[in-house]
Amino acid sequence: MTFTEQYRSLAAQFMARARSEQNPKLRSEWDFLAVCYMRLADQAERNGQTDVVYEPPLTDSNVDKQA
Repeated sequence: MTFTEQYRSLAAQFMARARSEQNPKLRSEWDFLAVCYMRLADQAERNGQTDVVYEPPLTDSNVDKQA
């Protein structure tokens, strides 16, 4: 399961929890969590479409090793 799928699954769980919550304040918090996880899913999807290679920044110790 990809990060996108995991985040969307959690968002759906939080939405379901919000719908069943009686306390309006808690319902609002569950809704907010669901929205946050949907945003994470969207970002994970965009990240999955890019081809980014992480290279750590050069430090003094890395420069010595390369020389």
